[in-house]
Amino acid sequence: MILFKQSQVYAPSYLGKQDVLIAGTRVIAIAPHIEPASGVDTEVIQANDLRMIPGLIDGHVHIAGAGGEGGPASRTPEMQLHHMLEAGVTTVIGCLGTDGLTRSLASVLMKVKALKQEGVSAWMLTGSYQIPTPTLLGDVGKDIAMIQEVIGVGEIAISDHRSSVPPIHELVRLAGHARVGGMLGGKCGKVVVHMGDAENPFRPLYEAVAISELKLTQFLPTHCNRNSYIFEDAKKFGLEGYIDLTASSYPYFPEFEIKPSRAVKELVEAGVPKGHITISSDGFGSLPHFDAKGNLIRLQMGYPRSIFTEMKDMVLIENMPLEQALLPVTSNVADILWLNDKGRISPGKDADLVLLDQDFKIVHLAAMGSMMIKDGIPLKKGSYEN
Repeated sequence: MILFKQSQVYAPSYLGKQDVLIAGTRVIAIAPHIEPASGVDTEVIQANDLRMIPGLIDGHVHIAGAGGEGGPASRTPEMQLHHMLEAGVTTVIGCLGTDGLTRSLASVLMKVKALKQEGVSAWMLTGSYQIPTPTLLGDVGKDIAMIQEVIGVGEIAISDHRSSVPPIHELVRLAGHARVGGMLGGKCGKVVVHMGDAENPFRPLYEAVAISELKLTQFLPTHCNRNSYIFEDAKKFGLEGYIDLTASSYPYFPEFEIKPSRAVKELVEAGVPKGHITISSDGFGSLPHFDAKGNLIRLQMGYPRSIFTEMKDMVLIENMPLEQALLPVTSNVADILWLNDKGRISPGKDADLVLLDQDFKIVHLAAMGSMMIKDGIPLKKGSYEN
């Protein structure tokens, strides 16, 4: 057992100063005062001046690498464990991206399994940009229903010059199969949609819902802060549907991107329900910039730590309470993706805990009940990390 004494607990709602006891992989008790059980081996960690938050959930990471828009040498590498831990991230959702042609879902699945073996939590999406999209078992619904690690499909590209420009009925068919697969497998079955730079980018989603029984909440559009006009459209879409903001691209494209910390504040001010907003990193995906003729001008790569930065900036720059700033990177992601044991600090939930000092430095981090960082020092390294 591990007993954290007297931290300020943000669960993400603020619970005040509490003792938090974890055993095995779970939180088992939260109370103003907990004594170690007699005869039970319990590590006690004094956390009086620290803030405890749930481990962050990064819902969109190219964990097995991505990219390639600039040729073979522009393919991005696999994510390593330390990239999660340094970001306070204890759960990731892996996916393919632009390259559903030379990269495989099998490699993403094996990377998910590797991360779980290393002590953190991971799931994945089947599919890629293209429709028809690659699968593991021949159908996205089968992948979701039958493979434990697969929870949805994506990222499917629309409104983008790299999209396969799927007819609306194909988008409906894909979403329908994902929904049924989710029902059968007890998963969210969401379709994560890559939103491109085209004008009126949400039109395919509105049309898909208009000709079917699907709801806007069957889709999770991402990159919704990539430019000013898609962001303005997102304010309307978010009233009924979900909005995912991309954190890692802002430092590279500030002339186009809406900074996620500011975007969250503006979405809430526009009436978008707080529970409809998530932030993901697009980590280890390439971040290309094309000119008006479609020529690649420059290429960057994102990292999971960007969602931690934006969470911090919501507090320090946008003056949002920490409990509100945590929602888009913890409980909202867990709720939308049906990760029922994640995103909150509560008895019975997974013991994914991050303890921060007043400068937002990570002092302690536990993933699935195991200490990964203690007193600011990493205790666990991934395979082949020095």
